[in-house]
Amino acid sequence: MSLAVKGRETREIGFSVIEHVFTDPEIEAILTAISNTDPKNETFRKSDDLFAIRQFLKEVPDAINIVFNEKLKNIINELFGEDYFLVKSIYFDKPETSNWFVSYHQDLTISVDQKVEIAGFGPYTNKHNQFAVQPPLSILESSFTIRIHLDDTNEENGALKVIPNSHSKGIYRPETINWDIEQEVSCNVARGAVMIMKPMLLHRSSRTTNNKKRRVIHLEFSNQLLPKAIQWSEYLNFEQKTQTN
Repeated sequence: MSLAVKGRETREIGFSVIEHVFTDPEIEAILTAISNTDPKNETFRKSDDLFAIRQFLKEVPDAINIVFNEKLKNIINELFGEDYFLVKSIYFDKPETSNWFVSYHQDLTISVDQKVEIAGFGPYTNKHNQFAVQPPLSILESSFTIRIHLDDTNEENGALKVIPNSHSKGIYRPETINWDIEQEVSCNVARGAVMIMKPMLLHRSSRTTNNKKRRVIHLEFSNQLLPKAIQWSEYLNFEQKTQTN
């Protein structure tokens, strides 16, 4: 299926899956870079149900050139344009016996460097010394997320469940979902494939039941400049970064 079709899917239903973006050697190289990183930093979160690295590409810079291979850069440029940059990266490792789950929600906040009262931005939250704020909808609507799957993922080990086209309905509170008209879809994704989604797409993740890992790199992109008083807490022009290394 062509990238043009994938782009149309993403715009119309809120997500698409593209296979064979990363090879097994590339995935193993990413996992090696992760294992070589000191896990004592405050951006690391570890429990029985989840291991996560916030600001992943800052903490594991050796992964940048592998993550932004030519296939992924071509997908971003073809589907969205060359003016996008990375604004958030997280690594999620859901263990084989994880009971961790996330109920239906939209991704309605962005990560910024500080709290400043600005019209159209708010409310703020502060978790693990990182600020998040709900921006104007125009910023969310122009953004997109890429989830790189390092394991085969299905409904038994935490594949995202989504409601197609929910991203086009503005703020959509989970308690108001009309199941007479909405339909849930499981986004099963193979190892080495990517899932592209709009942040306002309603999505959830279930507990693991098949005793298999689910490791995912979550990347968020924008082409929007923020007001001068605040900055993206994580920013990477991946085109420049991969060209200079």
